[in-house]
Amino acid sequence: MSSTYISADLRRLVTARAGNTCEYCRIHEDDTFFGCHIDHVISEKHGGLTTEGNLAVACSPCNLYKGSDVGSVTTAGVFTRFFHPRTDDWHEHFVLVGAVLEARTAIGEVTARILQFNTPERTLERQALLEVGRYSVDVKR
Repeated sequence: MSSTYISADLRRLVTARAGNTCEYCRIHEDDTFFGCHIDHVISEKHGGLTTEGNLAVACSPCNLYKGSDVGSVTTAGVFTRFFHPRTDDWHEHFVLVGAVLEARTAIGEVTARILQFNTPERTLERQALLEVGRYSVDVKR
């Protein structure tokens, strides 16, 4: 299945709205080797539209780990949707503790696990960025 074309104007709007930052793990595009992508929060495969309200900026790892998934099963065995950057408050679902992005909710749990926020490599990268003042979860919108 091929994706619908996203116009340059729509890409600019989505990127500017996110402050050139991944709306899932909050890494800035300038600090990622592979840059960022425009993500369909709800994939087209699941009926998501190519509209401003269903598009988000995602770094390459978050986008690749998320794929076309819309949620996962929690450790309690309950299917739970992923964090939605357009409708959810990031700080309600996640908290930065040192260089680790910890989940506060079931939505945060499944999102952090499937998008692999806290692999050793990503945590080390976040720690290095924190040390030089290049990482913040408080993205200006």
